[in-house]
Amino acid sequence: MKNAVKYLLAGWVAGISYVVNAQSGDLKHWPKGSSPEEIGLKVADRFVATPHPNFGRPGPPNSITYPEVCAWYGALTFAKLSGNKALSDQLEKRFEPLENEEAKLIPIPDHVDHSVFGAIPLELYIETKKPKYLTIGKTIADKQWGSPEGPRATAESQKYYDQGLTWQTRLWIDDMFMITAVQSQAYIATGEPKYIERAAKEMVVYLNELQRPNGLFYHAPDVPFFWGRGNGWMAAGMSELLRVLPASNPDRKRIMEGYKTMMASLLKYQAPDGMWRQLIDDPESWPETSGTGMFTFAMITGVKNGWLDKATYTPAARKGWLALITYLDNNSDIREVCEGTNKKNDHQYYLDRKRITGDMHGQAPVLWCATALLR
Repeated sequence: MKNAVKYLLAGWVAGISYVVNAQSGDLKHWPKGSSPEEIGLKVADRFVATPHPNFGRPGPPNSITYPEVCAWYGALTFAKLSGNKALSDQLEKRFEPLENEEAKLIPIPDHVDHSVFGAIPLELYIETKKPKYLTIGKTIADKQWGSPEGPRATAESQKYYDQGLTWQTRLWIDDMFMITAVQSQAYIATGEPKYIERAAKEMVVYLNELQRPNGLFYHAPDVPFFWGRGNGWMAAGMSELLRVLPASNPDRKRIMEGYKTMMASLLKYQAPDGMWRQLIDDPESWPETSGTGMFTFAMITGVKNGWLDKATYTPAARKGWLALITYLDNNSDIREVCEGTNKKNDHQYYLDRKRITGDMHGQAPVLWCATALLR
């Protein structure tokens, strides 16, 4: 009888503890069906089953697109963190045709959106140690910092190259995931400091040029709007870079300052339901999932690494995750994703962007969040 009472009390205490943790912003206990393990697996399986996308256009792309790269990277890291070897093998198998009959789908690394592809073979090398992946990824990372070449090279490209930056610099906030991802991966894969030093130097230039006093970022110097996913790329890029940037790096302090300033601002703009909007500071703008996913990822990463105050940011990160996953449909496709967006000095242009479902711009951040929650 005593043992029965003891077990009943233990179960009651555990239940109360679960509720308290859940309500106070715990990042480990989740309602049924909302855990990172469950959601991550569904979205990763959806990725495996999806052909190479082409920005919503019919037919296959001419080369692998950057949203696919971002989702692929997220699926790989999720598979690794969740210990799902079968999923890891499926994700590696997706690469095999690119070594043979689909080799033409490997992007020419002459633009930030193309060069980010290098993050995939580099992650595959980190996970498998197969030299062929290192060769492909390292070549792309090095070309990004090589001398300007090809039809995309301009006088401005040479100017940036002469400053020790990548010739692919263009000062769009999107770049700060595209550039830093491949260079950070090259650093992890090789241990060579030059890769992470490149990424950090580039990040500081973008921070100095684009971050506003409120902590948010214009899409570009001539586009004074706080576009959600654009800012999301910056948030995710800083988070990923800071995870691997050595404490001794002279640029770390500046990047951390930019990151914390941004997170404090995002905290103020998070809607009561946990979402962020297409234009972050426009309360009439629509809730948008890709930006919300990226901001949630950045906050989870900051809490997990001790950069952000746990009591302040954990509830916001939890609320962001639980809001985000309500937009997943029965196919594990996420809704309300802003379509691929150019820059334009027009407020209405951003409000009128199409809202699409299942786009890799939105699938990727869900996978990043699932991975971050498992770290």
